[in-house]
Parts: sequence; structure tokens; C-alpha cells
Amino acid sequence: MASKPTTAKAAPGRDFKAALKEAGFAALVTLGLCIPVVAWGTRQNMDNVLVLDPRWDAVAWAVGIVFVGRLLVALRQQNGRKEKAKIRLLPHGTIAFFQRHSRLFSLFGLGFLVSFPAIAIGLAGWGGALKWIDNFGVQILIYVMLGWGLNIVVGLAGLLDLGYVAFYAVGAYSYALLAKNFGLSFWILLPLAGILAAFWGMLLGFPVLRLRGDYLAIVTLAFGEIIRLVLVNWTEFSNGYAGISGIPRPTFFGIPFTAADNGFAATFGLEFSPLYRTIFLYYLILCLALLTAFVTLRLRRLPVGRAWEALREDEIACRSLGINTTNTKLTAFSMGAMFGGFAGAFFSARQGFISPESFVFMESAVILAIVVLGGMGSLWGCAIAAIAMIGGTELLRELDFLKQIFGQDFDPTKYRMLIFGFAMVVIMIWKPRGLISVREPTAFLKEKKTISADLVQEGHG
Repeated sequence: MASKPTTAKAAPGRDFKAALKEAGFAALVTLGLCIPVVAWGTRQNMDNVLVLDPRWDAVAWAVGIVFVGRLLVALRQQNGRKEKAKIRLLPHGTIAFFQRHSRLFSLFGLGFLVSFPAIAIGLAGWGGALKWIDNFGVQILIYVMLGWGLNIVVGLAGLLDLGYVAFYAVGAYSYALLAKNFGLSFWILLPLAGILAAFWGMLLGFPVLRLRGDYLAIVTLAFGEIIRLVLVNWTEFSNGYAGISGIPRPTFFGIPFTAADNGFAATFGLEFSPLYRTIFLYYLILCLALLTAFVTLRLRRLPVGRAWEALREDEIACRSLGINTTNTKLTAFSMGAMFGGFAGAFFSARQGFISPESFVFMESAVILAIVVLGGMGSLWGCAIAAIAMIGGTELLRELDFLKQIFGQDFDPTKYRMLIFGFAMVVIMIWKPRGLISVREPTAFLKEKKTISADLVQEGHG
């Protein structure tokens, strides 16, 4: 009997019609969402009447972007159904190469940070360097320090903290009130602000010793809001929404950065410029950030650091090893809060004015996003994420050329949160564990071995 010839089944190709259907549906949903939100802008005219301004061009841009993006995603998914190809934005082995030469890259990065003011002055001049050193250098380093402080709580100890801005506020108000009312020096109040913030960190740690995960996040979020509401309503203490102004600025060994005869410029025979104070503040926050990184690295190698890592991986196994989880959690909260207090004291001294509006929940969300997007437990990851998020936000102010494309009324800074959310979604899809997701323990049994990510449970390991 002759066997029937078998015909090979053709591999499924791209169904362009189905992709267009998905893209059209997504564009239709976007149109429906944009009509009540984006299609009209509100303003108040001279007669105190609410006027609606049509913005259908913005609706068209949103619908077009969603349509094209969904079409490309649908075609990509159809193409990858048979063979799943992993997208690599970096060549294979890039992270391992950076790990092998981490000391060299650290020295290079430190050299760049030390010489950054000189580079900014050389490229932008004395007038233009002020913006780059202050808005980019000082601002980014503040969030790098805050990210490294929260990294102790979230990255090392595995405790989700959504109220970290409360310790930031405690440090800022501690310095502002004590410096203005008692005339104490910045160098005395800086460690004192850290101690007070650490004390509040311990107070937060006691009620949440038995909590973990979502419940811990809710309690810490409530703690941050309680601190902010106290600052708003206790006007005799914090002056409420009016804030505290006239906060004394730090001096250079007792020499103020003023135009007076005893100022910094006159003392050293220089022409007065506000850039001198900005450069001094830049190196001050750089030293504080490096101190945070140094203490974090040293603590990781001590028994308390190994206890944090054990608590992060498995709390039950941590208790079975005889580790006191109560003290471990309290030390994590207090150490992280201490560095938040340092950053708050510096912020208060730098601004000269603080108010409760500077310590809203959004600040905690940004700091936590820096830790998560960078890779929990990674100092390099936190630094890279802070540069990308804070530096990218500041860079939006320099994109005035976009007004020639979208019109003179276009303001890139208005879309900061949109770009911020889109970047978070992209990073979480591309790198679910953060930019630098490699997390190695500080202690090894007999020999150092590489552990596959498949053996570590997502969210716990």
C-alpha cells in the first residue's frame, strides 16, 4: 500500500490585518479616554469666567502614537510566537565586564565627580556653570544619597518603606528650627539631625516589627503622611504652609559666602560670585554621599549587614538561625533614617527655606523608584537610576527646540510624569529586577558560585 504523502505545515506568518485591528481598537480606546481629559484645556479669563480651549492636536498626537506603538508591538508578538527571541540592548557579558572592573570604573566615576565643577566652568563659563552645578550636580547627588539611604531598608533588609520622606523632613526641620532659634552651627546640627531622624526611625520600627510586604508599606505610608500633616497643622512649631525662611547657610570654616568684607571672596582676594557657595555645597553633598556609600559597604560585611541579607531572603530561616529579627529591623530603619536626616539637613541649608510642600508622598515614590529601578541592593544601580530620573527631569527644561515642532505653548516639563511613568514601565518590562539585577551575598561558603535567577523567587530573592 502506498503511503499518503505528508505535506509540511507552513509556519504562521504575520497577520497584518489582525495587527491593524488591535492597533485600531487601542487607538479608539485612547480617543475615548482623551476626549474628557485632553481634548479641552480650561482657563479663567479677565471676567472670571471659565473658558474651554480645544486641544484636538494633542488628542491626534496621542491617538497616533498609541496606534503606531500598538501596531509594532502586535507585529513583534506575531513574529515571536514561533521562536522567542530575547531582545538584548547590551552585548552579552556587559554586566559581568563591569563587575570585573568595578574598582576601575569607581575610580573613574570619582575622578569625574571631583572635577565636574571645573568641567562645567570650562564648558559653560562662570555664568552658565551655576545652573549645571546646582540643578544637575547638587540635585542629583541629593537623590543619590537618599537612594543609598533607602537602599539599606529596601535593598538590604527587604523592608518596603513608602514613608522615607518623613525622615527627610525630620532632618530638614531639625536643622532649620535649631539653627534659626538657637544659632547653632551647621557642622553641629548635621550629626544631630541624623541622630533625631534615626530616633524617629526606631519609633517607626517598633509598631511594624510583625508586619511585612503590603501591610508594612501601608503603615510606613501613613507614617509619612502623619509627619507631613503635623508640619502643616502645628503652626506654632513649623509655621504651617508658610514654611520657615531665613535659615542660616553653612560657612567655610566660619567664613560666610557673602559679598561683605569678611566674606569668602574678600578673604581670599577674589571677585564676588554666587558660584563659590554652589561649588562648596556640591563638594559637601558629594562627601556626604560618599560617606553613605562607604558606611553601607562596610556594614554589609559586618554581622549586622549579613543579618539584613538573611532577613531579606527568608525571615523564618533568619529566625531559625538565632538572629534577633527585632534588632535587625530596628537597625535597618534607624540607619536608613539617619542618612535621610543628613540629606534633609543639607537640603534645608542649601535652600534657606522649607515648607511641608517639599515633603509630599511623591518624593517617597521617586526615591523608592530610584532604588527599585536601579536594582535593589546595588549602589551603582541607585546612582545610575538617580542620574537618569533626576537628570532627565532637569534636562527637559533645556528642550526649548521642541517648541518649534509642537508650538510655542508646548512646555516639556508638563509631561515629566508621563515620561517618568513610561520609563518605569519600559524598565520593568526589559529588566524586572532593575538595571543592575545581579545581587551577590557578602559571605560565601567554601567558594564563590554563580546562582541562576531561576532559583530565586521573584520579589523575595
